[in-house]
Amino acid sequence: MATHAKPEKVEKKPHPLAGQELQGSDIVMQVLADEGVDTIFGYSGGAILPTYDGVFRYNESHPDKKIRLVVPANEQGAGFMAAGYARSTGKVGVLIVTSGPGATNCVTPIRDSAADSVPVVMISGQVARASIGTDAFQEAPVFNIMSSAAKHTFLVTDENELEETIRSAFHIARSGRPGPVVIDIPKDVQNSHVKFKGEGLLHFRGYNDRMRQLHEMQITDKIASRFFRLLENSSRPLVYAGGGVICSGAAETLRTFIERYQLPCVTTLMGIGSIDTQHDLSMRMLGMHGTAFANYAVQDCDFFISIGARFDDRVTSDIKAFLANAKIAHIDIDASEHGKVKIADWGFHGDVRKTLEELMEHGKDFNKDFSPWVRHCQELRKNYPMDFNRETADLMPEYVLEELNKLIQGEAIVATGVGQHQMWAAQYIDVKEPRAFLTSGSMGTMGFGLPASIGAQTANPDRMVIDIDGDGSMRMNIGELETAVTYNIPVKVLMLNNNADGMVLQWQDLFYEKRYSGTEKNWHTKDFVKHAQADGFKFARRVEKKEDLHAALEAFIAFKDGPAFLEVAVAHSHVYPMIAPGKSYAQMLTGPFIKAREEVGDIDVSNTNAF
Repeated sequence: MATHAKPEKVEKKPHPLAGQELQGSDIVMQVLADEGVDTIFGYSGGAILPTYDGVFRYNESHPDKKIRLVVPANEQGAGFMAAGYARSTGKVGVLIVTSGPGATNCVTPIRDSAADSVPVVMISGQVARASIGTDAFQEAPVFNIMSSAAKHTFLVTDENELEETIRSAFHIARSGRPGPVVIDIPKDVQNSHVKFKGEGLLHFRGYNDRMRQLHEMQITDKIASRFFRLLENSSRPLVYAGGGVICSGAAETLRTFIERYQLPCVTTLMGIGSIDTQHDLSMRMLGMHGTAFANYAVQDCDFFISIGARFDDRVTSDIKAFLANAKIAHIDIDASEHGKVKIADWGFHGDVRKTLEELMEHGKDFNKDFSPWVRHCQELRKNYPMDFNRETADLMPEYVLEELNKLIQGEAIVATGVGQHQMWAAQYIDVKEPRAFLTSGSMGTMGFGLPASIGAQTANPDRMVIDIDGDGSMRMNIGELETAVTYNIPVKVLMLNNNADGMVLQWQDLFYEKRYSGTEKNWHTKDFVKHAQADGFKFARRVEKKEDLHAALEAFIAFKDGPAFLEVAVAHSHVYPMIAPGKSYAQMLTGPFIKAREEVGDIDVSNTNAF
């Protein structure tokens, strides 16, 4: 009979600094280093000065393991840079700012990160503890303000808990459903001297219990059999993949899942990259500005399998009509998302990757032929493709992105601002892998693209990173052009300029009887190329003619000597398809150039010409 020796207990070596008395600011830096932080984005100021001095001293004493500091033009830029770093890597992005306006300038990127489940840790300075509540210089109630915007917020009032607080912030940011955590540190806490422990977390009984329960959740035979019974009874199943697939690192698992059972797949805006957009089973993005063929597939499906998605209003529109005749399955790590918008016929609260792996293990013998439905979806994609006015001599924004796509072929990391260009990028740019399409989804924050692309490029120095932006979004954080030059960050900025807030103008055109209040910008006189040149861009060009576009794009892509800026003057155009707010998928507007199908009754997937 074989015997097995008990595994030897490996004693954890104490931290080399354990037991030493350190200044609070040095503790901040040491914990950041221990957490693997290699880049900090931020702006200094009085209340955070001790920690910025700590950055200098840490780098001076660790010449081989320096933590890079990127100083933006504005703290909002720092927040979006940290978010771009996190979105493109899955690692926690870090920003450090001062008190008062420094911290309040970060409310938008923190809320944006919370809405899109992005792991970020923000450290802000605060006035000394004795001054809190006195309206001291540059004091703001950061804890109160950020508590409603972040996943969690700390105000460090005990210097003996500083170390554990920072370590816990990283744990909270990256565990469960990821999100931003804010740590507000009074200046006197940064200046205090306490004994460094080298380990330890704060204890949060409720949160820790939930994380443990999540980890222990398993799909039983009974739960799995209910799912596969729904799948067996379906003839037109459709997977709906959201940002949770990417957050959980489940893109490869998703691909295995849909290939094993031959399930066509649509994605949300945040789910772009969870499956290669050119995959045979990909139906690209659904929803308000989703592709026509994706939305037709949603109309036709009889079993909707939601994976890491939250049924947001840009997807559902008319909630009662949405999937009125389909069964729904819902997998999500956040219990609060289950039943929030749509009641599922089958649901499981757990990590996406683990859940899909367990489902496939239970369903290894499941075998049903969905090939007629797959052919139906492929015919939808073939017969109702994206399109636009190809005959005009005007530079159409869709044409610009179609030409860019031919050059980059899904190999670049793409960030976007917010507006029409964002939707066209989602429609026309191919994305092969997760974390390669970065955009502000839930919040829809103009000004996101440029700083996010800088953060992504900093995190991925060997990748091509392109910011696809609009003139409106560009103005929001245009100061960060200088940041790209200052740190020689070779991001490529493609700006589509239609002299308007195009998306809002589109709504005014369609729903407000063409009353263009505050959206036309033809009176603006900014020369964006000169601005970029003044900031130090060696490549800064403007294209106004269709025949000049391809050569300009080729030069833009080929440029290697630092950041590049290309402005393209585009004609006004509407983003189609469009499902107007509150309307059903059956009322989708396809516009004058995208083919629309006639009304159909029952779908017979055994005959792919039945539609």
